[in-house]
Amino acid sequence: MDLRQVFAANLRRLRHARGLSQENLAYEADVNRTYMSRLEKGASYPGLEIIGKLARVLQVEPAELLRLPPRRKARSR
Repeated sequence: MDLRQVFAANLRRLRHARGLSQENLAYEADVNRTYMSRLEKGASYPGLEIIGKLARVLQVEPAELLRLPPRRKARSR
């Protein structure tokens, strides 16, 4: 999985968990709303400053936005 896709999935998941719209999160993190949309689609690479701003608003450690999803166990037949 591309790291942009990991970031995008984590950003969406955390934003939804906090009950924030893209617009609210963008405003609180001082990030352009269009850029926020591109981040959630995995179309842009975020810089460290942006990761820090988003993590602060989402009240998580910056590493949480880059955490890989747990591996699925293979089904036994």
